[in-house]
Amino acid sequence: MYQVTVNEDDARSIALTEESIQIDNNELPWDMHILPDGSFSVILDGKSYTALLEEVDRDQKQIMLRIKGQVYTVRIEEPIDQLLKKMGLNANTTKKLEVIKAPMPGLILKILVEVGQEVKKGDPILVLEAMKMENVFKAPADATIKAIKTEIGKAVEKGEVLIELV
Repeated sequence: MYQVTVNEDDARSIALTEESIQIDNNELPWDMHILPDGSFSVILDGKSYTALLEEVDRDQKQIMLRIKGQVYTVRIEEPIDQLLKKMGLNANTTKKLEVIKAPMPGLILKILVEVGQEVKKGDPILVLEAMKMENVFKAPADATIKAIKTEIGKAVEKGEVLIELV
């Protein structure tokens, strides 16, 4: 069973077969086909719907659908997600190591963070001068600075790890 939340409303338990969909122990007949324009034709409990897939966020296990002009945000929890959540190990909030690398050779002008500092997505982290231009690197997500692998005034090469985030 999947746990599905639409527009942050209460989660519903859903199980699918080719002929029916079970929503909170209520079994309904259904059918779905992909249309030539990429939208989906869905017949659910005798009613016809056309759904257009607007966006897919695989990391958050979330999709955005447009049905009859209205956009619905649908979050899907698979059985493994539900088990991890019960164990207190929510996969969507588990922090992972990310690195910021130099996209080109350059010189480190400023380091705007310290180890242990929490940053929000979009916060400036460091400034790299390359080809006589200052490039401001920003946090790709909410994170904590794990390590600073460079220093002010250092010449760095393309691909060199500058900062580790967790």
